[in-house]
Amino acid sequence: MIDSEEAARQYVADRCDDETLLTLEKYVTALKAENQRQNLVSAASLDSVWSRHIADSAQLLNFVPRGTLPVLDLGSGPGLPGLVIAAMRPDQTVVLVESRRKRVEFLQEMVALLELRNCRVEGRRLEQVGAFPAGAITARAFAPLGRLLELSKRFSTADTLWVLPKGRSAAQELADMPTAQRSLFHVEQSITDPAAGIIVGKLPFRGIRK
Repeated sequence: MIDSEEAARQYVADRCDDETLLTLEKYVTALKAENQRQNLVSAASLDSVWSRHIADSAQLLNFVPRGTLPVLDLGSGPGLPGLVIAAMRPDQTVVLVESRRKRVEFLQEMVALLELRNCRVEGRRLEQVGAFPAGAITARAFAPLGRLLELSKRFSTADTLWVLPKGRSAAQELADMPTAQRSLFHVEQSITDPAAGIIVGKLPFRGIRK
């Protein structure tokens, strides 16, 4: 379990090269600056930005095999976890979906600043994004689990991996699902918060065929 900022930064450093770590440091600096202009994350969380946001996003890669294309990040907001995934996996395409104009502008600036050629921003509501088969779908504070699955199932194939950081509500949100769907997912322990969980699983074919 990560219990300090030093440990969180080291966790990330152990999983990327020096250039990528510098990219993430540049992102952290930009996130802190932009948070003074718009409320991207809680101000208090920036005191623990590496554990609360960077390592918290990086840990999702433990469940996303290399070669999984593309990764779809719903309601990306400040780019969490999408920008972190794109930086740490430059060989994987990442699509960030965000509808709020100021946040879209920030994401576009970050893609350019961080030179994330594998990352693109869909600056519109999810309902307006053209369907495509996602290799993995993630979302951080986007919608309750049932609503999230309903809104995004058209991007899902039988092979799509859902990796959903749900914080302290993970177990309860999964318990609230119908039995048939609940059996398809499980909760993984977050390494950044002993009370938080990540919902992981796959749906049977309900969306688009490959």
